[in-house]
Amino acid sequence: MFGAIVGDVVGSVYEWDRIKTVEFPLFGPGSEFTDDTVLTAATAHSILRGVGYARSYREFGRRYPGRGYGGGFVHWLARDDAGPYNSWGNGSAMRVSPVGFAFNSADKVLSEAKRSAEVTHNHPEGIKGAQATALAVYLARTGHSKKEIRDAIAERFGYDLDRRLDDIRPGYRFDESCQGTVPEAIIAFLESTDFEDAVRKAVSLGGDSDTLACITGGIAQAFYKHIPAEIVAETQDRLPAELLAVVLEFNSRYNIQY
Repeated sequence: MFGAIVGDVVGSVYEWDRIKTVEFPLFGPGSEFTDDTVLTAATAHSILRGVGYARSYREFGRRYPGRGYGGGFVHWLARDDAGPYNSWGNGSAMRVSPVGFAFNSADKVLSEAKRSAEVTHNHPEGIKGAQATALAVYLARTGHSKKEIRDAIAERFGYDLDRRLDDIRPGYRFDESCQGTVPEAIIAFLESTDFEDAVRKAVSLGGDSDTLACITGGIAQAFYKHIPAEIVAETQDRLPAELLAVVLEFNSRYNIQY
């Protein structure tokens, strides 16, 4: 899950100042965690504590307000009795990476990803985006090749993963939907050579950069199993103690090293 958080922090400054190149500073004065990190940590907290996803999302979201949450989620967050609001937004996918690290079968990953999504994003595309992301993380973590990951996700979810970033990038714009974000984030991973390259490629699309890089970063961590130490340190320095503690406990529980 930490790779997803790295992607969020790296992409945060480019969400509204979009770029179309892989040549950019990874960190700067404005690099910070956003809602992607808060809710990724909340997903991990649910898994660690065995509490419902809705409860964790409300607890963490309320403790860290103003982090870029979507309008529908803000309204949901404000009411204890609010149910899902049929969202197809990419919020369900950006927060799901812990599911791919914690569970040990594809069926369980898919069912948990659905559970994590549908408390808010119960539209079929919202659930699909979360499941595709979590399954990609799981397959990457369990030693599958990029071709196997590409084929499995494309076959199950119908995403077109045969496109090239160089063809996508020129016309790609900000897109908050799962269907317009998750396939592109997976392609960024598939074309990458290492963790850092994956995050750079996701940001270079010039879209919803923090969420693209968050999704890509979770998969890339699972596949490459290494994040450069300087990137780890820069990211950790930008996290509140509570969120970092969730990451460290999750890593310890599931024996995740990078």
